[in-house]
Amino acid sequence: MHVSVRIAIASSWSRLLAAAERRLPALTRLKQAEPLPILLHRRRIYVLPTRFGLVFSAVLLVMLLGALNYNNNPALLLTCLLAAASYQSVFQAFRSIDRVELRALRADPTHAGEPLRISLYFHVDARPRRSLHLTVAGVDTVFDLVPGSDGGVRVELPAPQRGWHRPGRIRAWSEYPFGLFHVWSWLNPDFVALVYPRLELNAPPLPLGGAEAEQNAIRRSGDELAMLRDYHPTDPLRSIAWKASARHDTLLVKEFEQRRGREIVLDFVQLHGLDHEARISRLARWVCVAETAQVRYALQLPGMRLGPGLGPEHRHACLRELALLPGAAP
Repeated sequence: MHVSVRIAIASSWSRLLAAAERRLPALTRLKQAEPLPILLHRRRIYVLPTRFGLVFSAVLLVMLLGALNYNNNPALLLTCLLAAASYQSVFQAFRSIDRVELRALRADPTHAGEPLRISLYFHVDARPRRSLHLTVAGVDTVFDLVPGSDGGVRVELPAPQRGWHRPGRIRAWSEYPFGLFHVWSWLNPDFVALVYPRLELNAPPLPLGGAEAEQNAIRRSGDELAMLRDYHPTDPLRSIAWKASARHDTLLVKEFEQRRGREIVLDFVQLHGLDHEARISRLARWVCVAETAQVRYALQLPGMRLGPGLGPEHRHACLRELALLPGAAP
């Protein structure tokens, strides 16, 4: 008997959710992530009077009763004009959000403990939109949208932990122009931002020593003369060694080399005496220091080795793997 009752309740609940999915998408479907672009339209925009709007309505009601009681036509006309002018604002508030489209999101690189800056890019039609609000993770941002602009809005969110960070549902709302009505809708974009590991403060210097440190020479890109060779038609004229060519009766080209600094290995296992997160923080700091010093480096992690390399792509790959190492706080 109890099983049949549970089955009947589950069936009824499924039918109720299906009906809500069709009739109230902003309350059910928008709890799941949506692919971009996201267009706000009349089926997902909701309107309620604000507290100020309710008080103003009560004042109008008192004015109406007083005008009718004393048969005061000018007071009655004033009440009707105020009511018509104020309640027209509900359409202005609705139009400020209607047909606003979220097209893209982009997150700036950041480390745990620093603000996560996310840029949202909106598109609107020929009408400007004034006094729009975005509430993301409890942070409210006020902005305007003007046709022809990039529609970019930047918000800052706390990012206390490394790894993937999802901003969650975004509340877009407005009380324009008089604050009498609150118009809102939900945006739930399918978007995650990568938060790099926290950087260790007062980290020790880079481990420049070691058996794997070596010198490398790069030809044709430095300032030390390496050799002279025969001229090829594809060689630039400025690389021709004119004096040496006159002595040998043939065109010779100067080839240069540049000495690079030692390649260092940043090894996760070799950081003895530190816990898991402290090792990640130190390696993240060393990656940034090596990039600033232009020292080629390799990152050795359990079961993985990156590099040696140098540059923004290598830096991002190393910090990404550090951010996604198992053991992150949930």
